[in-house]
Amino acid sequence: MTFAADSYLQQALQKRIELAALRSLRVSNELVDFCSNDYLGFSRSLILQKAIENEWQALPAQSNGATGSRLISGNSVYIENLENFIAAFHEVEAGLIYNSGYDANVGLFSALGQNDSTTTFIYDELIHASIHDGIKLSRATAYLFKHNDLYHLEERLKIAKGTIYVAVESIYSMDGDHAQLVEMVALCEKYNANLIVDEAHATGITSNNGKGLVQLHQLEKRVFARIHTFGKAMGCHGAVVVGSALLRKFLINFSRSFIYTTALPMNNLVAIRQAYRLLQNDTSSIQLLANNINLFKQGVSSIHKIKLIESDSAIQSIIIKGNEAVKKYSQELEKKGLDIRPILSPTVPKGKERLRICIHAFNTKSEINTLVNCIKQTQ
Repeated sequence: MTFAADSYLQQALQKRIELAALRSLRVSNELVDFCSNDYLGFSRSLILQKAIENEWQALPAQSNGATGSRLISGNSVYIENLENFIAAFHEVEAGLIYNSGYDANVGLFSALGQNDSTTTFIYDELIHASIHDGIKLSRATAYLFKHNDLYHLEERLKIAKGTIYVAVESIYSMDGDHAQLVEMVALCEKYNANLIVDEAHATGITSNNGKGLVQLHQLEKRVFARIHTFGKAMGCHGAVVVGSALLRKFLINFSRSFIYTTALPMNNLVAIRQAYRLLQNDTSSIQLLANNINLFKQGVSSIHKIKLIESDSAIQSIIIKGNEAVKKYSQELEKKGLDIRPILSPTVPKGKERLRICIHAFNTKSEINTLVNCIKQTQ
């Protein structure tokens, strides 16, 4: 069967093929994991699995689904208690759970800029796609600033009008480097702007029981909102926007990705709660991750032929220009049993294609040494 739209679809796919940028789904096939965001190994943790099972069995009989949005039939005492628990963990007044990090960012930014031409968003040029999409869905004025460039950020703040929001990631998803949060908070206060920090890739891995970089720098009372996601180091699914009780009330009323979607089911909420409890009690995984990051960085420090982006996080990226070249490099590593995915343009700018290597607490020293040796050998 053919449709009128097929010609357009084929032409769009053909352009991706010509750019060597066609995406496709694949299965890891028991390769060594150096690509997932499961930084602490919580998704495979038998301790977490058992804790989830025990809490689930202790609850009264639950339905398989939430049966509706939070504003209809999907709300519960359990989820409200969970939001309070998470808010206390992150040292803020309130939190609001979303079905994913994408939903949280789209819902937060589109709501803050809704029907308001006097709102200005200023965002780091490497900000996550979900924040770009949220801003596009708003009616606000938007300016980007050069990555981690405080001077350029201040230049943008000088021309911004109305209610001003500055959006950054605490750890950037593709480069793995940190935002300069202390300095950015000071700039935002100087210009009466509101700082929003996406902590997706910092949640769970920082030395303060994984509370994120904002709390590590003791900035929680000076940051307007944070987004913590559960699908990375937390090993489950969903996200939360944390901030003031006023912000939570506003989002319940104006955030479309919260209002118009079925709530997370109870089994997902139980997983989130138990993941946070494990995070409170298991500091060994965070230390193991830190040790493995250091082991990898020491191993590649003498390899002068590679261009490694400076990062102290679990995300370690090697620039290999060109979609074809980085795909070939990834395929060579796959032949040696290592799962490392190529990041192609247009996901990253042309010329910034890279291998995105994710280090985990569960990677063994032998696996990391094998990875380092393979990088040395692969041209």
